[in-house]
Amino acid sequence: MEEAVALVMGDVKTVPPVVRVHSQCLTGDVFHSLRCDCRQQLELSLSMIRDEGAGILIYEQQEGRGIGLMAKLQAYELQDAGLDTVEANERLGFKADHREFALPAEILKALGVTRVRLLSNNPDKVEALEKAGVKVVERVPCVVTPSPHAEEYLKTKKEKLGHLFTSS
Repeated sequence: MEEAVALVMGDVKTVPPVVRVHSQCLTGDVFHSLRCDCRQQLELSLSMIRDEGAGILIYEQQEGRGIGLMAKLQAYELQDAGLDTVEANERLGFKADHREFALPAEILKALGVTRVRLLSNNPDKVEALEKAGVKVVERVPCVVTPSPHAEEYLKTKKEKLGHLFTSS
């Protein structure tokens, strides 16, 4: 079962609010892993919502691009042995990205929000919201300064998953 929490701040109905659909990352969000940029993206999102005085953070429980915590930790072992993040997921029998983004669109519609400024580097999130009837009027890049340990991870996300970055 897919679950999420939506944190809503301010007036999100008058103008398209900034929205971040953030997938849970226990290792990054909580334990400050240097392997990813998840925590920095979460902090950037919350800061941007605060600074604008309005916005929505949808925090989805889709750990490890949807493969779960234990499989993600197994993927980390494979990465330590030389595989990249996509190869590790595939070696474990998963797709490169198992996530689906139907729930965020339903949450937004339930909140009466049908037009958003999506804070994301992932074109799949834009496509999923649009397909579900939520208009993405702007994709706002979610660009942070990652740890040097995350550079290969981000390169793989760009080259193999189509993520959009202005640098790296």
